[in-house]
Amino acid sequence: MWWPALTVVAIAAVVAVHTWWLRRHRAAQRALEERQRAFANLSGQHEQLTLQKQAEQQALFNSMTEGVLVLDVGGHIQLANESLRKLFRLSKEVRGQTIMEAFRLQELAEVMRRLQQERAVSGVELELPGMDERWLQINAAAVLDREGAQHGAILVFHDLTRLKQLENTRQEFVANVSHELRTPLSLIKGFVETLLEGAKDDPELSSKFLQTIEKHTDRLTFLIEDLLTISRLESGGTVMNLQPLNLNGVIARALEDLKSKALEKQVWIENRVPPNLWAKADAERLHQVFSNLIENAIKYGRQSGKVAVGAEEGADSEVTAWVRDDGPGIPPEARERVFERFYRVDRARSRETGGTGLGLAIVKHIVQAHGGEVWVKSEAGEGATFFLTLPKT
Repeated sequence: MWWPALTVVAIAAVVAVHTWWLRRHRAAQRALEERQRAFANLSGQHEQLTLQKQAEQQALFNSMTEGVLVLDVGGHIQLANESLRKLFRLSKEVRGQTIMEAFRLQELAEVMRRLQQERAVSGVELELPGMDERWLQINAAAVLDREGAQHGAILVFHDLTRLKQLENTRQEFVANVSHELRTPLSLIKGFVETLLEGAKDDPELSSKFLQTIEKHTDRLTFLIEDLLTISRLESGGTVMNLQPLNLNGVIARALEDLKSKALEKQVWIENRVPPNLWAKADAERLHQVFSNLIENAIKYGRQSGKVAVGAEEGADSEVTAWVRDDGPGIPPEARERVFERFYRVDRARSRETGGTGLGLAIVKHIVQAHGGEVWVKSEAGEGATFFLTLPKT
């Protein structure tokens, strides 16, 4: 009779053990799932922190004005910031590529070869190929591990283009000024020596030589005055006294000053400016602008030709004025350069007619100081027209 009871007890024990085991298994499974979730969260947080750190580094590099290139131990690009992409005008991703694959420049490959031996390279200048002039300075350093072995490299690129352009401008300016000063000084010295050697005893000859000396002395004076003027304009040292001006009156004054030169060349000048057209400008500087433009029109126009000066109200609160001659015109390649200092379309003719070569550069700076623009339109054999804009009153 005790077997049924024993069987029930055994079954109950088995059920209890099985229930206990299921609970342990489920608890262990829940603990494992929680550990897995915690690990996944930790991994996700670590990955997120890594991505955030990389994004912060990339943002830092992109904020730099210098181009930055980071290479790994195998010489493959790991990072190229935004400034570097702009400097080299990269249109595709270069990560993972070598220097030669990305840039095709032997000069960069040479920097990398030097870096393997010297561990640091500085002051290397590179002219980038292309239509426009671009210069870069390269500074490179090897990245070393704790044992001193090279683990990668960092290259920093500085844009030298503006400095190179300024240096070229300075050299050209010094050369031009030297030439402009040397020519009249040489002539003055030559005539003075001739006078001292005996020509002073000939009244007619000495008078002629002294007149020539005076002419070239005036040329030197005008050159120095123009140099001082353009220096003040470029440095912002000249303050414009802006006031309402009647353009017809300003141009009439300039024409009166140039009447003798126009009569000498038998040039007829027509003032087409409306009598009641006003602009806001500096009276003396605007007189200088129109005097330069009209004098050039007389000088480079035809003998017994015609010069016209006009103006009209334009859009956007502007007044547009123009000076037109009937000379040979300006070649297309020279139209963008006529406002440069000392630039001359026809150097031989300019030497004969005089002038400092600074007139149009002064015109450009004065007009820009008024907030306006200046440009030229010309066709071969049909003369040239110089335009400028001024603010309305």
